[in-house]
Amino acid sequence: MKIVMLVYPDMTPLDLLGPLQAWSMWPGTDIQIVWKNTEPVMTDTGMALVPTHSFADAYESPDILFCPGGAKGTFDTMADQQVIEFVASRGSTAGWITSVCTGALILGTAGLLEGYKATTHWLALDMLSNFGAQPISERWVIDGNRATGGGVTAGIDFGLALMAEIAGEDQAKTVQLTLEYAPQPPFNSGTPATASAATIEQVTEAFAEALQ
Repeated sequence: MKIVMLVYPDMTPLDLLGPLQAWSMWPGTDIQIVWKNTEPVMTDTGMALVPTHSFADAYESPDILFCPGGAKGTFDTMADQQVIEFVASRGSTAGWITSVCTGALILGTAGLLEGYKATTHWLALDMLSNFGAQPISERWVIDGNRATGGGVTAGIDFGLALMAEIAGEDQAKTVQLTLEYAPQPPFNSGTPATASAATIEQVTEAFAEALQ
């Protein structure tokens, strides 16, 4: 199972680390963390990630192509022709084309979501229609060989769901237990459906500021 996971400046690391942690426990996987070069890539948390491979060295036909999301970093990356050409190229041969959070917008920019159901962070969900995708408000969405996850923490759910789709539920349940993944959030404020109007407004304003 050859997996290519994109990283880029100002991305949100948990988008990547959730599925990465799950898939690293998947027997028979070879995971490449990929950027233009192998210099450290600074994330939006102030923590750097170190790519294992450059675009030139990445698998040409991966079993899974994955794009993480972010805020301003994602939109800057959508305007980077070298990145979009790489994603489009690998997407043309990948077995699965996947993302978490606003990584779906990168897939969309590369022309890889047209005609497919997809999800992303709730703040960006409506943007998916700009790329010919059908926005679906779910924790994860699998449509054909496209698999997309919602915002940030949905990466673990998405990662396990795709693992179950490919390798079976028993394998995914084994990894879930190994991770002790049984979330019990301290507040019921994780979606717009359950958060207060004031909280939604605060998050929306912060997102808008982050894009400036």
